[in-house]
Amino acid sequence: MLMRYLLVTLFIGISVLSAKAQQYEVVKDRTGKNLLKGFVTDSILRADTINYKWFGEHQAAYTPPETVVKAFADTKDNVSILIFFGTWCADSHYVIPRFYKILEQVGFDKNRLTVFALDRTKKDNAHFATNMNIAHVPTIIILKDGKELGRVVEYGPSGKFDEELATILKKAM
Repeated sequence: MLMRYLLVTLFIGISVLSAKAQQYEVVKDRTGKNLLKGFVTDSILRADTINYKWFGEHQAAYTPPETVVKAFADTKDNVSILIFFGTWCADSHYVIPRFYKILEQVGFDKNRLTVFALDRTKKDNAHFATNMNIAHVPTIIILKDGKELGRVVEYGPSGKFDEELATILKKAM
């Protein structure tokens, strides 16, 4: 358990520094589509309205429930968030833009957010995804003081990823 705590803390520290430098690459998948791989920000997704037009479309279509907004607003200074997703993944196309809309609505400090794009293999050169036991994307992990409070994988068991995240965030209060 201590090793996992140290690993998560180290990962977050490295991730934050790396994310600031926006270390990512654009690779072609087997269909010829551009995929992002590495540390990314929402500004990268917003800037490429051809390859990632789904980002703006799905964000515009979503209005977060007030209970979800409140949970994020109440804990925004107490938690960090780690996301693994795929620009090739339909589940990520649905969840990630909506997730960002929640963060924007509450004024979440993006320095507390680390977003890592994975290719279709869900592997990366630094083994971050493997070390964090990422088997499916998107995976959103809520951390407090370097410890994982919980995670939502894909849409979550209920199909309401946002409400499940709000439930996890209540542990941080």
